[in-house]
Amino acid sequence: MTFTERAKKYAREIKSGKIQACKYVKQACDRFLRDIKRKDIFLDKDEAERWCRFLEKLPHVKGQWAARGETFVLSDWQIFCTVNIFGWKKKKTGLRRFREVYIEVPRKNGKSFWVAAIGVGMLTIDGEYGAEVYCGATTEKQAWEIFRPAKQICERTPALREKFGLEVNAKTLNILSNGSRFEPVIGNPGDGASPSCGIADEYHEHKTSDLVDTFITGMGARQQPIQINITTAGSDTGGPCYEKRDDLIKILSGSVDDDAIFGIIYTLDEEDQWDTIDALKKANPNFGISVDEAFLEGQLAQAKRSAQKQTAFKTKHLNMWVGAKAAWMNMLAYQSCRKKNLDLEKHKGRPCYIGIDLASKSDIASMAILFPPEGNGKYAAFVRHYLPEDTILEGGNTRYKAWHQAGHFEATPGNIIDFSYIEDDLAELKSDFQIEEIAYDPFQATQFSVRMQEAGFPMVEVGATVKNFSEPMKELEALILSKKIQFTDCPILMWMFGNVVARLDKKDNIFPDKEKAENKIDGVVALIMAFNRHIVATSRPRGYKDRDLLVI
Repeated sequence: MTFTERAKKYAREIKSGKIQACKYVKQACDRFLRDIKRKDIFLDKDEAERWCRFLEKLPHVKGQWAARGETFVLSDWQIFCTVNIFGWKKKKTGLRRFREVYIEVPRKNGKSFWVAAIGVGMLTIDGEYGAEVYCGATTEKQAWEIFRPAKQICERTPALREKFGLEVNAKTLNILSNGSRFEPVIGNPGDGASPSCGIADEYHEHKTSDLVDTFITGMGARQQPIQINITTAGSDTGGPCYEKRDDLIKILSGSVDDDAIFGIIYTLDEEDQWDTIDALKKANPNFGISVDEAFLEGQLAQAKRSAQKQTAFKTKHLNMWVGAKAAWMNMLAYQSCRKKNLDLEKHKGRPCYIGIDLASKSDIASMAILFPPEGNGKYAAFVRHYLPEDTILEGGNTRYKAWHQAGHFEATPGNIIDFSYIEDDLAELKSDFQIEEIAYDPFQATQFSVRMQEAGFPMVEVGATVKNFSEPMKELEALILSKKIQFTDCPILMWMFGNVVARLDKKDNIFPDKEKAENKIDGVVALIMAFNRHIVATSRPRGYKDRDLLVI
């Protein structure tokens, strides 16, 4: 059976359920099988075979296979990805279809060696004159996770060196005849670089997209370059990796059309039980091959016994984005509640509850607008975020600038938040919606609340206490898990949900917290405050309002 036929067989077995896989893998296989019928692209079987045969000629460089002198044997998932990356061509130009790759797979599934071997291929058999292949990472140690096996492959393959005139140096691989090179990069490769292939390993560790952006912008002179982003899951749901992941999910679901990006994500589905052998088999495509079954069973047993080890187990071995290390929210469940076309304008005239968190004058302030169910039986939540311009320009959190440019932040002049922007937004909301109550925390908001009360707004003090936050926080979580609430497609709010840690007391009350000061949760806190007022309003006698009561 040819490699192309094996790729098709793998896709069909995933689709039929013969091989257990999550929805993202199924969607990637559906996409592959659908695209075979297209007329504007074609699957170059000869090219796909050439690449797979090349990879299987390369030697293993560590472990039992290297000790026995064996060559690399592609797993079915690696064959599927290789055939996709190098087989698809544009009919009009004959050039490769995919220019960017995102692959997310748990640890020990053979991704690093496979990508290192692809890097060697991009240096040699791809045929690019003066090829520049870079493996980039945030640390030198991580960059060498790809470059080291690539270097060892070339050292142990004299026929490859002889055929291409390949020179192996301490920190570079060079083909002197045409100036081609393969080298590790920490940070940016420099403005003069013109990558034909960029590799970002463990992309979840990158705080910014600078390295990948520099790779991609430098590829303009190349006819068919490839940027490969490969990673396990991480915890930073506000970082560039999760954003790239989110883009791929939209492509796989069909809600976004991008014909130049290939990707696949191996993980669990939202409804899966994480603490089972079946879950491990589902998330690890190399289960029982490069992933030792006994080792994973031992790791699972430890994770069941120790809550502290569960997060690391879920992230490294099940490829689950857990957000904070002791995260409160199931991020898969939250993602399923995001609705791209959720429109505030369509809720005009409806009653709503508002929560405002003004926790810091020099950082993010958030306002949540909560609409109780109507029509579709689901809550709708809109969260606005405000930030001083100086905080954005300082660049302490580099993602702030990108989010501001994308329109997700309302920037106010100066180095502290100008509350008049929030007051103006409230005035506009008051003219379009029926504001029942506005919850605010008295901390940092005394003058603000006085001005708003004088302007006729229904302000209600909601202090940051367990008594005020526990029930609405539990209610919010329940609504998300049952998909009875909808959110806008806002990366800031998603990041904040991933940052929330649930602090428990002896009576099982919970309170939102964060691990580090830079892990902002203001939008979630504002939403919990809005829920507090909604819960109180629906539980008290009709016509009664807290602010009608005078306590002497």
